[in-house]
Amino acid sequence: SISSNKGDENMNKFALVLTIIGALNWGLVGLFKFDLVGWIFGGMDSVVSRIIFVIVALAGIWCINLLFKPLGPERHSEELKR
Repeated sequence: SISSNKGDENMNKFALVLTIIGALNWGLVGLFKFDLVGWIFGGMDSVVSRIIFVIVALAGIWCINLLFKPLGPERHSEELKR
């Protein structure tokens, strides 16, 4: 259905944003030994930071499905076949 496709699309975008945030945070850790998420939420060992790290990890796992989805016109034609 159209609504589930829209829901999937929204989840894909949300997961991608979280994965990008995680990648940027890891870049800061690698380049400057600075954990922005930990700094904002009370240290790397704080419960809130750990929850955010887990949510970002789950978003990364969700994004694995994006590797197997067609991009561009092929995707549009595939959706029209449904």
